[in-house]
Amino acid sequence: MPLRIGVLISHPIQYWAPIFRELDKLCDLSVYFAHRQTADQQARAGFGVPFEWDVDILSGYRSEFLTNVSRNPSSDHFWGCNTPDVAARIAQGRFDAFVVPGWALWSYWQAAHACRRSNVPILIRGDSQLASQRQGLQRVAKGMIFPHVLRRFDGFLYVGQRNREYLLHYGVPEQRLFFSPHCVDNDAFRSGSEAARRSSEPLQRRESRRVLFVGKLIPRKRPMDVLRAAKLLRDRGMDIDLTFVGSGELSEELASFARSAGLAVDWRGFVNQSALPAIYAQADVIVLPSSEAETWGLVVNEAMACGVPAVVSGIVGCGPDLIEPGMTGDVFPCGDVTALARAIETVLHADRDEQRRLVARRIATYSPAAAAQGVIEGAEALRR
Repeated sequence: MPLRIGVLISHPIQYWAPIFRELDKLCDLSVYFAHRQTADQQARAGFGVPFEWDVDILSGYRSEFLTNVSRNPSSDHFWGCNTPDVAARIAQGRFDAFVVPGWALWSYWQAAHACRRSNVPILIRGDSQLASQRQGLQRVAKGMIFPHVLRRFDGFLYVGQRNREYLLHYGVPEQRLFFSPHCVDNDAFRSGSEAARRSSEPLQRRESRRVLFVGKLIPRKRPMDVLRAAKLLRDRGMDIDLTFVGSGELSEELASFARSAGLAVDWRGFVNQSALPAIYAQADVIVLPSSEAETWGLVVNEAMACGVPAVVSGIVGCGPDLIEPGMTGDVFPCGDVTALARAIETVLHADRDEQRRLVARRIATYSPAAAAQGVIEGAEALRR
């Protein structure tokens, strides 16, 4: 008899959908959503424009929207998701395990309490890392409280090395850790980028090398570092152009700097999922210079699924997992623009075909199938 597994997440998320589809092949899966996100809420979440995802993220698995009784429904704050119905679903579901993606919403605690009452093992899948921890008294307080918080969960689905280190730091036993890697729909991004490259083959090859930034244009993403590094490279005689995908509060400041520096920048604004593979296909490197608030950086997964190497700051969460310096990209100290320029130059001077082979080999481990298998392994280990 297949495992019965339930999952509660805040709202339909494009990165979870391929995991659910793989998981549905391996178990009897029920997915619950705590909130129905509106196009305007997507804009307020930092994307800058109202939109709906233009890829199918609801088919291929069984799902249900729970009734959110919050006075201020949202996935952006703790009390924004209040779904008492989850208790009945868990009581009636006869689940072998139940999964939540964190503890930042009241709905997730409602699920955890319901699992305790129904004797259902609960697994948590998050991406917290020690580099993002606050300093001083807050860090001391967290060190005292968090071990007790984590005891409320039975198993932990860690998404990468830094997340694993975080959980071990707070006292989670190693035998309760199961690898369920952060991932995107690798197949869709790969096939989309390959199709885009085939369609552009008859065109004359450009001489310049293309540096790509994908993300919200907000301070913690540090997009200005990319422009400053590009200016250093241009001043040294390197022929590069830039593509920026995303919108946000820094848009005007970035555009002004680029004009004054004489940089060639293709400003794409917000780009929906279906159009991204073609943009990645034209890039020679993606750069993610974010601060410690970047607990992973799934745009790096997207780019690598398209065969593109990455340069990331040393505190971006995905760095230890995805970036092998000299092979799949490079790493630089966050905020060091000179080092960033040097890392970009190093990657752009490497052999493209060899890079693409190494990138494909690395990203294959970080797939929806691997993430789903981790959930199954955790549920089987905790099965009561």
